[in-house]
Amino acid sequence: MSNLTITVEDDVLKKARVRALEEGTSINAILRDFMEAYAGLKNEQASALHDLFALSAQVQSRRGDRRWTREELHERT
Repeated sequence: MSNLTITVEDDVLKKARVRALEEGTSINAILRDFMEAYAGLKNEQASALHDLFALSAQVQSRRGDRRWTREELHERT
């Protein structure tokens, strides 16, 4: 993970810190979320999750109406 230094007016930073505190977060978290969204990482994650759900829907994990019991799921061979 890299560090980033930015220059911001003092009054802007003070107001941002107060608002972040009111929202239960930090300036770092806000900037990190913004940069992830700006870089498109949120879209990539959403797309990957969509693909995972689509693949999951295609997989046939059940055969008929059979339900696995807890013991069968945790059975070790």
